[in-house]
Amino acid sequence: MHFIPQKLDDYVVAHSQQEPKLLQQLTRETYQKVLQPRMLSGAFQGRILSMISKLINPKNILEIGTYTGYSALCLAEGIQPDGELHTIDINEELIDFQRKYFDKSSYGTQIHQHLGSAIDIIPTINTKFDLVFIDADKPNYVNYFNAIINKMNAGGIILSDNVLWSGKVLDPLKPNDESTRVLLDYNKLMNEDARIETVLLPIRDGLTISRVK
Repeated sequence: MHFIPQKLDDYVVAHSQQEPKLLQQLTRETYQKVLQPRMLSGAFQGRILSMISKLINPKNILEIGTYTGYSALCLAEGIQPDGELHTIDINEELIDFQRKYFDKSSYGTQIHQHLGSAIDIIPTINTKFDLVFIDADKPNYVNYFNAIINKMNAGGIILSDNVLWSGKVLDPLKPNDESTRVLLDYNKLMNEDARIETVLLPIRDGLTISRVK
């Protein structure tokens, strides 16, 4: 989703850091072999995730929604040498695909895959997080926030993807559109919850950055 003119968007992308070759390979294979390849974060947003992670230099990262591992590898670029990245996904068929690329990277031993419901898995991870990226099923966004907020270190960052939902957050809400309804509630929550401070960026499909006080 583009919220600025295409030519201007192309200029922005052309004057931003390019993705590493490993991520180019991952993207190519995702499009060749995996359903719904548009679920990839993509090169531009991936560089944003990488930059934010490098600025934070987190020790512990949590990702909710792995898909083929692109965003996990971007987030790992800023991790501390003794840090860990936990990534959760419900799709068993992608586990080997993810691991292949994790192990090709410099962060393979630091990335831990979890298969199943994030709501069930998050309480079992006995650590506090400096950086969390939420990019999974939209109807659970509020539940994910409630699951992680007390597992965040002070000053930790929560990133939430797809919060503009192709502009549907501005359209009249359809009775059966659960994803949009929850995202409307989620965006309100992230703006009003006293435990965090939030800015919503109109990058691609909307990216919220929230800092835990």
